[in-house]
Amino acid sequence: MIEPYQAVGLISTMRGIRRREEISWNLEHISHMVKAASWLSSMDLPVRLICIPEGGLQGFTDEVLDLDHETYARECAIDIPGPETDYLGRLAQQWNAYVIAQAKARHPEFRGRFFNVGFVIEPEDGTVILKHHKVVPLLPVEHSMTPHNVWDRWIELYGRELEAFYPVADTDIGRIGIMMANEASYPENARGLAMNGCEIAYRGPYPAPGVMSGMFSVQNRARALDNNMYVIGMNLGTYYLDKESLTPIDTFSGGSQIVDYRGQVVTEVPYGAGSTWIAGTIDVEALRNFRQTAQWDNWMKDLATEQYQLVYERPIYPKNLYLERAPYTHAEYREHVTRKQVQLLQERGVWARPARPAPAETRAPAETGAPAETGAPAEARAPAETPASGDADAPLSAETPAPTVG
Repeated sequence: MIEPYQAVGLISTMRGIRRREEISWNLEHISHMVKAASWLSSMDLPVRLICIPEGGLQGFTDEVLDLDHETYARECAIDIPGPETDYLGRLAQQWNAYVIAQAKARHPEFRGRFFNVGFVIEPEDGTVILKHHKVVPLLPVEHSMTPHNVWDRWIELYGRELEAFYPVADTDIGRIGIMMANEASYPENARGLAMNGCEIAYRGPYPAPGVMSGMFSVQNRARALDNNMYVIGMNLGTYYLDKESLTPIDTFSGGSQIVDYRGQVVTEVPYGAGSTWIAGTIDVEALRNFRQTAQWDNWMKDLATEQYQLVYERPIYPKNLYLERAPYTHAEYREHVTRKQVQLLQERGVWARPARPAPAETRAPAETGAPAETGAPAEARAPAETPASGDADAPLSAETPAPTVG
């Protein structure tokens, strides 16, 4: 039987990095926060789970500054396991708690590339027991690779099964899964974790506009309610762009929450700037009992899976986007992906066009992947593409040429 315990989510101050060795400042800060949060939060129940927010180790320099992917992979991305996870492993041992954290990390099968990786460390000997590769980055700006970006090779390596995309660690404090930041914007990702057995989902931070509008809270509660699982959604605290920055900015605007398996807020910290934490009780036995005994709102038992498969029969987002090339810059992504994805849904009739088109925009072409006439010079437009083999509805192929840069 799993006794109730406290989970802690750090709301840490963070300095973005430009070199891998600069992570040490963030790690030292995290160690002080773990000490304070674990000591004070264990006065009633033991702290058995410590969550470090996405960005807590490295910040978001690659995204904010639109840095070259290969340079960041070489100079800033870490290896898992490695010195940074060893450091966190010692904290897990010291405080007898599982630790969940995140880092931009390299992969031995994809040289010169990095993924956004969430990981779980167990307290017995401080080793990494789970690695989750982020499946949906902050698409307009984040340069991290995803399994879907290299779909064919990923399937070869790990198989076409839930564990390859939504791994869950079965631990002595419950079944733990990870959905970082923008992953939880899509209900399918939480459902993937739940269908693989997840009971406690780590949810990474969300940028300020999504917190101010209420999206972060709505998503946290909906993902917990839909799947009858706990969601620990901690945001970051103060953000310094890099080690030289003197101006602290609250880029995330607070809103940290722990939500239970019925979508109810267990604890909430509205404030963001500074360094603090969120803590709340996790009762896995109560969750399991609810899943077993409820007649109505333990929803997953009633899934009509044959029917729901119809929703996703036609491909939408292109697979293998970066199988043969590095991720796009911000401007390239808007031109080669975002614009075409909007056109795709309009041409299929999924989205109706607004009466007033965007500036300099004319009607999009038929659903062949050909570029829209945007008013830009012909030489500046992406060349016409054909759907990837086997994907008649794919909006663009894996061989999308890179625009000339510089």
